[in-house]
Amino acid sequence: MNVNDTNSAAVLEELRRRPADRRRVLFTGATIVTMDPGLGVIDGGDLLVEGDTITAVGRNLDAGDVVVVDATGTILTPGFVDTHRHAWEAQLRRIMPDVDDLGGYVMATLAGYATVYRPQDMYIGTRLAALTAIDSGITTMLDFSHNSRTREHSDAAVEALVDTGIRGVHASMGPHFGEWDRQWPGDLTRLKDRYFRSDDQLLTLRLAALATDEIAGPALAYGPELARAAKELGIGVSVDAVFGTASSDAVLRWAKDGILGPDVTLIHSTGLTPEAWKAMGGSGTTVALAPTSDAQIGLETAIPAVDEALSVGICPGLSIDVEVALASDMFTQMRALHAIQRMRAVNAVYGTERQPSRITTHDVLDFATLQGARTNGLADVTGSLTPGKKADLLVIRAEDINNMPLNDPIGTVVLGSDARNIRAVLINGEPRKWDGHVLDVDLTTLHGEVYASREYVLNAPVA
Repeated sequence: MNVNDTNSAAVLEELRRRPADRRRVLFTGATIVTMDPGLGVIDGGDLLVEGDTITAVGRNLDAGDVVVVDATGTILTPGFVDTHRHAWEAQLRRIMPDVDDLGGYVMATLAGYATVYRPQDMYIGTRLAALTAIDSGITTMLDFSHNSRTREHSDAAVEALVDTGIRGVHASMGPHFGEWDRQWPGDLTRLKDRYFRSDDQLLTLRLAALATDEIAGPALAYGPELARAAKELGIGVSVDAVFGTASSDAVLRWAKDGILGPDVTLIHSTGLTPEAWKAMGGSGTTVALAPTSDAQIGLETAIPAVDEALSVGICPGLSIDVEVALASDMFTQMRALHAIQRMRAVNAVYGTERQPSRITTHDVLDFATLQGARTNGLADVTGSLTPGKKADLLVIRAEDINNMPLNDPIGTVVLGSDARNIRAVLINGEPRKWDGHVLDVDLTTLHGEVYASREYVLNAPVA
């Protein structure tokens, strides 16, 4: 086979012809960026997938009866991991590209558009977000679903993740404003029993909450009661709107109450006090940064808190946040964080003889893959091309006009590539993008559904 194998309909047909649980696929001749500290980068490497699992990575693998995919001229990487996206908003993409501040976003989206969403609008927005994630190489997406007005709204959001085949994390929260059934958080038990019964499945469940009661009142604010509910269900917690003095005080309360830890993710974490960071680092709490959101919407200091996280031993994950005002892909998040941190580092020592402490392209790719998986509670499942982990991987063309010649594979992924260079995406061993196209999507039907939903949401009277 030749360099165009990920362009080949025949190869895809052969892959899909074989039963998924007995399928064996060997990628050969690639530059493999494993993001596994013990394996590093393998030039001219092979990677074997058996069923849904990576079983071997190396050179000149002898694999027997396999579908061989000649990946010469490509870079294989783990799929990106999005640690926080409000997926239901996707049909409102870039409706406010120059949003002035958080208040402007909250009043237009959460107090306005969100209140008229029907379950079918939840489904359409979440499915569109997940398909776009797959197209841009995000194989795991945490959907911070904070518009769960009824049981049906929650079901629609979960089923959208199921139907796309993404490795999805449904983080459920009640809405900020408007009428709703007040079924949350009690409904989490039903959701878990219906959709999340197995530990070995694509979907996982988390409880979502806000840091404080400033925006939507005490019912949605993280504290001992919600922590107890999550613990009883055996699920993690994702806390949004963590920024400023009030959130810093809340973090210290949570530390005192013993409800911080590795199963808790604090989102944004902008403008927090040193004392709050010390408590987070000491407890092993995880952090999800939203580099473009912090900077563009202007959350507290407007500076992604990567230095603060690293200073207390927290390696953060990265996230998209709100597509109503921001880009949809992980390449943008990596580049924004890389540029902002390095700018700050150099600026901090300008005019002195001190050397700047700068993050690297490897650091941000680590945040976007392995650390993102850890942040989502999935580090033993995905985030690196490690034998034994699930086969969530990208095939990126290194010889496309915007990437050739290949000099540094990590630099090429972080600084040179975009969605057009992703020739194939596998999630749990299943091809979800091939020959540059997301599979099993009727674009005409999708287009009609998205536009119809958008028109309804924009024109329905606000509840």
